[in-house]
Amino acid sequence: MKKRFLAAGASVAAAAMVLTACTPPGGGDDEQSSDNSAVNIGWNESFRSMNTLTANGNAVSNAILTYMMNDNFGYYDGDLEVQDGALGKVEQVSEDPLKVKYTFNDDAKWSDGTPVDAADLALTWAGTSSNFNTVESNNDDEGAVKENDEKTVYFDSSTAGSALIKDFPEISDDGKEITLEYSKPYADWQTEFGTGADGVGVPAHIVAKKALGVDDAAEGKQAILDAIKDKDTEKLSKISNTWNTGFDFTSMPEDEDLLVHSGPYKMTKFEEGQYVTLELDDNYSGSVKPKVQTVTVRYNGDPMAMIQAVENGEVDMTQPQATADVLSAAEDLDGVTVDSADGATYEHVDFTFDNKGPFDPEANGGDEEKAKKVRQAFLKTLPREDIVEKIIKPLNDQAVTRDSYSQVPGSPMYDAITGANGVVDATTVDVDAAKKLLEEAGADAPTVRVMYDNTNARRQQEFQLIKESAEKAGFKIEDVGDVNWGTRLGDGTYDVSLFGWQSEGTGVTENDANFRTGAQNNYGGYSNPDMDKLLDELLVSKEDEHEELLTDMEKMLSEDAFGAPIFQFPELTIYRDKVKNVKSTAVSPTMFWNYWEWETN
Repeated sequence: MKKRFLAAGASVAAAAMVLTACTPPGGGDDEQSSDNSAVNIGWNESFRSMNTLTANGNAVSNAILTYMMNDNFGYYDGDLEVQDGALGKVEQVSEDPLKVKYTFNDDAKWSDGTPVDAADLALTWAGTSSNFNTVESNNDDEGAVKENDEKTVYFDSSTAGSALIKDFPEISDDGKEITLEYSKPYADWQTEFGTGADGVGVPAHIVAKKALGVDDAAEGKQAILDAIKDKDTEKLSKISNTWNTGFDFTSMPEDEDLLVHSGPYKMTKFEEGQYVTLELDDNYSGSVKPKVQTVTVRYNGDPMAMIQAVENGEVDMTQPQATADVLSAAEDLDGVTVDSADGATYEHVDFTFDNKGPFDPEANGGDEEKAKKVRQAFLKTLPREDIVEKIIKPLNDQAVTRDSYSQVPGSPMYDAITGANGVVDATTVDVDAAKKLLEEAGADAPTVRVMYDNTNARRQQEFQLIKESAEKAGFKIEDVGDVNWGTRLGDGTYDVSLFGWQSEGTGVTENDANFRTGAQNNYGGYSNPDMDKLLDELLVSKEDEHEELLTDMEKMLSEDAFGAPIFQFPELTIYRDKVKNVKSTAVSPTMFWNYWEWETN
């Protein structure tokens, strides 16, 4: 699909899936929740935005809640197959040119009674396409999005697929149907809009109210459509400001408009950094019928503290950072189930190419080859095998390094791609080779700043192993770890980042956001025109072309010394016996995907 979620604690599966016809979640089951049923869930990072499509909102901590608060056109089940959601249906109505029609169900409504319709999806297209932006970026020196002036339009979102939609969509008179035409074939059209935690994005009529001062919902929707159709810079500037930051909050907002939602749960309490409570919304008219009345997500970044909370009965379900100590402590608890599997997230290191640091050509006399040799030297010290052996194998004795940028170990294309992509050769530890590369680059004891979550025990261990290995080759390693690492991505204050990616889906075009010049998840400033051309090919590729194109993509990343994957996260889903039907899946929102099936006793 279009992007990966930042994982505070996903990887991409093999090929694009097609929507399948089945009963939407909860449909056909008349069993309602009991009035006092409640589930407490432990999580490691707090909610911060209702708009998961922005750079700031693009986080698992947001997605797990917006998924329960908003209906969608489709979702991934436990087998990674796409199922129909509760909003309506998606269908291809033309192959050449590619046209995709979204039809909203009559019962699709926002929580204030306003229909969910074409205006909402049109706003999401405008917000994620980059086609209406008048500047390529509008961030401050710290990487945060700035407020646009009246002559500037900048939506802080981008997806590969929506950028291929150039023309204003066809919309039915009643607003219940919207047809989008792609300028080129697009591999992942089935899941481009309205899938998973994003739903159809934020409500257009609320954006119109905040940005344009239009209080009437119908008039507000029309004002949004008119601004998009007319490419009205002044209005789109205000609309994009609201889109970018208007739905961000870190405690219960006084403005109830920010809580307008389309799904079965509503937010009723939010204590900053402590917990969020969702309750079933009596006004919800859709087909999803959860069995649990109240869901409270409690926050604590310490996984052992989370296990203690499970033991004390304060938390019923959790997916903490997995360590051997956490697994052992969880397995010792009575009345608790521990499911262990490869998770949705994979660990990786990325280099920064544009901050005048040791991996930037500008710091190497403008010499691209010298900068690449410094990156290659660092990769020759990256102790991937050691990390897996010491940190991951105690949790999973079958664990191996992940040797692909795009494929999960064991997936259909994994062996073929990793056999040719050069990752293993580039990252086999060889201190003497690293020293030689530094000497050839004329880099004498370069200082490398490593940024990671320094409150995370596993990352602390990884950092120490990386530091010890790199310093043997002559690098000077500076610890710039930060609990607020996510807000610093792309700000240029580090040279190596160490974190995890979690996938929203299984589409091949998801790679676009990470590796394309200027793309949303390309925080290191990597840019290669040949990569951009290859990604263009991937966007329009057919399934039988995926393996060859992905292999070429990964070869190029290895040749450019982009960074490296390290391992697939071991995932522990820990839950008390009082909660039934807990299952996880290998994409976001992991164990939340079937929340309507949860039951308590």
